[in-house]
Amino acid sequence: MKRPSLGRPNIIQNNSQEHPVTDVVLFHHAQGLTDGVRQFADQLRAAGHQVTTPDLYEGQVFATLPEGLAYAEQAGFGTILERGRLAGEELPAEVVYAGFSLGVMPAQLLAQTRPGARGALFFHSCLPASEFGAWPDGVPVQVHAMDADPFFTDEGDIDAARDLVKTASDGELFLYPGSAHLFADASLAAYDPAAAALLTERVLAFLGRADVAGAR
Repeated sequence: MKRPSLGRPNIIQNNSQEHPVTDVVLFHHAQGLTDGVRQFADQLRAAGHQVTTPDLYEGQVFATLPEGLAYAEQAGFGTILERGRLAGEELPAEVVYAGFSLGVMPAQLLAQTRPGARGALFFHSCLPASEFGAWPDGVPVQVHAMDADPFFTDEGDIDAARDLVKTASDGELFLYPGSAHLFADASLAAYDPAAAALLTERVLAFLGRADVAGAR
C-alpha cells in the first residue's frame, strides 16, 4: 500500500516570547521511531516546545504494526517499559509525558509514578490507572483515539480512558470518527490528515496552558 507523502506540515511557528514553553517527552508506537513520529515532535517544537523522543527500539523501525509488535514481544514488554522509564529519569522532573499506542505504557508509568509531571498525552491507547497506582492529583491528561479503532475499543482501552478522565481532576477524552489506529503518524497508511490536524490543535492548546507549562 502506497504511503502518503509527508510533505510540509502545517505548523504554528515558534513564538515562545508570547506562549509558554513546555518540556515534553514523546514515546513512539510499536513500529518504532518513524518519520511520522519525528514530524509530530517537530510540529510541537515549531510551536516553541522542547521535545525529547526516546528510541525504545534502539534504531529499529518496522514497516507494519504486526512486525513491530512481534519485535516488542521478542524483546519483552517489560524491557520496553524499562527503557522508557530510564529515558524519562534522565529528563527534568517537570515535563509532559506523551505516547503513541505502545509508547503510552512508559508515558503513563512515568506520569503516575515520577513526581513533578506537568501533564500527560495518550494517543491511541490508555491503560487502567490501577496498573501504576492512583492517578496523581493535579496532573491534567488528554486521551485521543478513533471511535471505531478495534485496538482501542475492543481491548479495554476506551473503558480505561473513560475511567481515567473521570478520576483525574482535569481529564479529557477525544474520540475521532474512524477505525484507524495510528492515524496521527503521517508516515503510515493509517494517517488521517483531518483527524491528525485536530489532534495537533488540541495538543498545542494543552501544552500552551500556563498550568501545564509552569513558570519560566
